[in-house]
Amino acid sequence: MDFRRGIIFAGLAIVSYMLILAWNEDYGQNEYQQSTYQEESNGVPTESFSASDNSATNSEFATPEQAKLASAIDSAKPAKQVSSELIHITTDLLDIKIDPVGGNIVSTLMTDYNLTLGSEAPLPLLESNGQRHYVVESGLFGKNGHDSSRNGPMPVYQTDKTEYALLDGEDELTVDLKFVDDSGVSVTKQYIFRRDDYVISTRFLVENKSSTTWEGNLSGKIVRDRSTDPSSQNSMGMQSYLGMVLSSKEEPYEKFDFEDMLEVPVNRQIQGGWIAFIQHYFLSAWIPDDSVAQTYQTKVKNGVYLMGFISPATIVEPGQSGSVSANLYLGPKIIKRLENAAPKLDLTVDYGWLFFIAYPLFLLLDFLYGIVLNWGVAIILVTVVVKALFFKLSAASYRSMANMRRVAPKLQSLKEQFGDDRSKMSQAMMDLYKKEKINPLGGCLPILVQMPVFIALYWVLLESVQLRHAPFFFWITDLSIKDPYFVLPILMGISMFFQMQLNPTPPDPMQAKVMKIMPVMMTVFFLWFPSGLVLYWLVNNILSIAQQWVITRQIEKAAEQ
Repeated sequence: MDFRRGIIFAGLAIVSYMLILAWNEDYGQNEYQQSTYQEESNGVPTESFSASDNSATNSEFATPEQAKLASAIDSAKPAKQVSSELIHITTDLLDIKIDPVGGNIVSTLMTDYNLTLGSEAPLPLLESNGQRHYVVESGLFGKNGHDSSRNGPMPVYQTDKTEYALLDGEDELTVDLKFVDDSGVSVTKQYIFRRDDYVISTRFLVENKSSTTWEGNLSGKIVRDRSTDPSSQNSMGMQSYLGMVLSSKEEPYEKFDFEDMLEVPVNRQIQGGWIAFIQHYFLSAWIPDDSVAQTYQTKVKNGVYLMGFISPATIVEPGQSGSVSANLYLGPKIIKRLENAAPKLDLTVDYGWLFFIAYPLFLLLDFLYGIVLNWGVAIILVTVVVKALFFKLSAASYRSMANMRRVAPKLQSLKEQFGDDRSKMSQAMMDLYKKEKINPLGGCLPILVQMPVFIALYWVLLESVQLRHAPFFFWITDLSIKDPYFVLPILMGISMFFQMQLNPTPPDPMQAKVMKIMPVMMTVFFLWFPSGLVLYWLVNNILSIAQQWVITRQIEKAAEQ
């Protein structure tokens, strides 16, 4: 009995510790409330970044040809004057604004996702204002690149109009930004948007009408300060992971948070990779040409974090034309969309080390939702399916616990007989278990087996954007966050109390007291868990109580005969 209870407590302790570690690792970052962040480098504070000063964002990465001569990022250009009229683009999924000075995306609204529950305001992914600076940039750098600091001021692109929209019946929208330098080299920066797609193709068309060879390198950057994540839904005062991810064939999913980028800048040659900045439920990612090696670099300047890639040089001879392109993903962390966008980009949906359980669990959950059209009901049905899969295992466990309950008077007699002689007491207990054909560990196995499912569902609820703002019934308006009135945790605690009444009473008085307060402890523990997770555990307890009660009654009746 003591050994069996010890196993249960050990299992619960391990699971609790793993959950705490998961919270701390993935959701334990500090919350930054300001858009300006004072950074210290070698003990000297840098100046804060403001939206009106874009000098920090115009820094360029060193090209592969400059790698032996230049630092990771060249000196910044003088601050540019932001255009008073931005280029506005709307598609079926995105609302985007582009600054004609540099031709970079400075604002992106996710029109299919609300900022907060019940709000009609779309969620901002990219923005540059007094609260947050988060933009994506692309340009031509290197020897003759117009975005390079040594080649004059930033290019000011011209467009046919300032308002573009993907109209009904159209599957694709191309926006051309044009620039011609004094030598006769013209550059067309194309943004290509497609219906029902978060991937934006970015292409540079270079037409060299000058008398000399043109040479430049494509660079794509993600530029962000340390402001808060507007999509984060805090639980227990914690936030989702906020930081950069770099993918290569050797390391498909490598995280670099703000401190990592500050301490050790990245400078790597990678072929077939991508670079992304991820937040809760959403991400931005540059996906360059995978046929050649790209140079991936990071830099921290004036409290602003730059991360991106730069391609090998593109050469255009006089009288010739050339092009270079990369894809940009701006959208939610939906596995199917990410798989289509780039290899291994779906890893940004981080289900943890139990992904091999979590992903099939999500697929089942998603399938059931397609039938019942309610995520809470789908969670209940998933619970029933999981319970059915472990039905025989649970039945064996409950028979063992019922038999332990049946022989409890005999165990009490042994305790009275041997008193404090633990050695003789343990031997007598083992002899009794052998005689009665009872496995004292039989009741532990279902708990230990179902815990991975519990942890996997925890990650599914926290990482799946489909469950963001997903309602159940009545007061449960969002299954991905805690129950606002703690009704489900309290009901779960009550169900756990009734379940304890069906279990055998431990012979050790201290263990008995611990078991009595266990429902209270677990209720407090579950108060801050996502309500969908508590719903799963509550339904599982109810089904377990029904199964255990039937089995216990069967064994008790058999013993009376």
